[in-house]
Amino acid sequence: MATTNFNNRLITPELTEALSSYPLYSQDAKKKDALCIAVFYLGNIRWYIMEGQQEGNDFTLYGIVTGLQETEYGYQSATEMAGITYDASEYGLGTLRIEQDKDFKPCTLAEIEDAELQAFLSRLYDKD
Repeated sequence: MATTNFNNRLITPELTEALSSYPLYSQDAKKKDALCIAVFYLGNIRWYIMEGQQEGNDFTLYGIVTGLQETEYGYQSATEMAGITYDASEYGLGTLRIEQDKDFKPCTLAEIEDAELQAFLSRLYDKD
C-alpha cells in the first residue's frame, strides 16, 4: 500500500493508493481509453484525473478540465486546488470549494457521460 506524509484534504489515502498505479505519463497515448481515476468538481467545473504523484510537498495531478472557457488537458497542483474557494453567498450557498466526487467509479474517458468532455475527446481523436 502506498504511504505518504502529504497532508491535503483532496488527496485521500484511497486516492493515493489508486494513483500509485498511474504515475505521471503512465497513460500517454491511450487517448479515450485512458482510465479516469477520480473526479473533482466546483459548480459546473469538472477535473477528470487520470494520473498523479507526489512531488516534494505537493501532489501533481494530470487530467482534463471541463466547464471553463476551454476544455483542456493539464497538470494541477493539489495544494492549489485545495485552496480555491468561490463565494456563492449571493446565491445562498456560502463559500464553495473543490470537492471529490466520492461516488465516481474509475472508468475509461470514453465511458464518462459528460457531453463537453466527449465533444473535446472527439475533436482530438475521431477521424472523419
